[in-house]
Parts: sequence; C-alpha cells; structure tokens
Amino acid sequence: VQLQASGGGLVQTGGSLRLSCAASGFTSPNYSMAWFRQAPGKERDFVSAIDWRGTGTAYQGTVKGRATISRDSGKNTMYLQIDGLIPEDTAVYYCAAAESVAVVAVPYSYWGQGTLVTVSS
Repeated sequence: VQLQASGGGLVQTGGSLRLSCAASGFTSPNYSMAWFRQAPGKERDFVSAIDWRGTGTAYQGTVKGRATISRDSGKNTMYLQIDGLIPEDTAVYYCAAAESVAVVAVPYSYWGQGTLVTVSS
C-alpha cells in the first residue's frame, strides 16, 4: 500500500490550496482516509477525514467551514480543499488510511510522505 500526497506550496494569507492523496495497493475500496498536519515543533494533529463511501466526513474545528474533503474512488484519490488560508495553517500535511473514520492518528495504519503548506502573512 502506498499513499502519495501532493499539492502543497507557498500561498499568501487568504489564498487557497487543493491537496491530493493518491492511493495504490489496496485490495478493497473499503477504507477511510484522513488528513493530519504537523507544524514545526508541534504534534501531528487531525485535520479532516472521510469514510470509504465519501459521504461521512469530519473536520477539526479550526478548519471547519474553510476546508472540504472529498474522494474520487475511480481515481483512488482523496482531496482537501482549504480556502481562506491563514499562517496558522502552515504545516506538513500527511494523508493516512484506516479501516474506519477516526480523529486520532493511532487507527491509521498507512501514511503518505507529507506535503508542505506554507502560508505567508
């Protein structure tokens, strides 16, 4: 199983980004996916998650209303659109996969390599 995150970059405050996570190697489509982020010197925090059907979602409070998680099962790809970016969103964003939706890192067995998002003020 491999997860490949992409789409990070440098944006100004108020800008938008769409992160992608391409999954490969799963023998079944029944897996939930999530985004976590880790800012410099801080712990890895939950951002958002989506169930295998793409209908159940969860968001961390600080991104709720600014972020939209989605997935395209045909492309085995998950997306995270973040609008209204603020400097506090600066972090390495990791995608992960698990059997069911969770808002903590422990249940996620598979992780991508991370993509850096930097928001300038």
